[in-house]
Amino acid sequence: METAKEILLVYGRIITILPFLLMVTLYMGKRSIGEMPVFDFLIIITLGAVVGADIADPKIEHLHTAFAVLAIALLQRLTSKIMIKSRTLGRLITFEPTIVIKDGTFIVGNLKRIRYSIDNILQMLREKDVFNVGDVEMAFIEANGNLTVYKKPDKMEVTAEDLGIQKSRGGFSYPVIVDGKIYASVLRQLHISESWLIDQLKERGIEQIGAVFFASVNQQHELHVSLQNDMTKVEPDILH
Repeated sequence: METAKEILLVYGRIITILPFLLMVTLYMGKRSIGEMPVFDFLIIITLGAVVGADIADPKIEHLHTAFAVLAIALLQRLTSKIMIKSRTLGRLITFEPTIVIKDGTFIVGNLKRIRYSIDNILQMLREKDVFNVGDVEMAFIEANGNLTVYKKPDKMEVTAEDLGIQKSRGGFSYPVIVDGKIYASVLRQLHISESWLIDQLKERGIEQIGAVFFASVNQQHELHVSLQNDMTKVEPDILH
């Protein structure tokens, strides 16, 4: 009789805690599910451990578990907001993207630093339908561990824009301003001066660097800019 009572209690906990966990996960947002950087990965593991212990052990106070889940969700949400406002903190609790292939050549030092083997990278390339490393102009391991590949122009699929036109190198754009901060080292590598960048911004009516949320330059020195106060709404909404 006591065993049956405990089983019913466990079932009751499952029925109540899982919908609550779903609501909490939706509250934390798409980022915690889609990107899974290091901090969010730890949050998900902790949530699983807390909820699992609550379901498996009827002696644990059910209400305490609910408050623990809510506190973890609030911590994740708060940390996400702080990371958006402070890129310095964001870099401290997650990984930076790492270049692993450039101009068809493996960057061996970077592979060793992030402890990825060549076999790992080759498998990830095949999953993106890339079977020849020589076809890759640039490849990154992102903060979430996924591989992003930028193919050489002559290996990309032809679009209507490209018909009859031979692609030139240098379509890849490099971030030069992120959240109002100029990346001087990137400018030097692109052989661009900071004064050139400021002049280009002024031609677009942008007087303050702080007004720029993101700016990138490709090897043809073509500038792309997104402003901090750009609240353009994408319509129509994409629904599921």
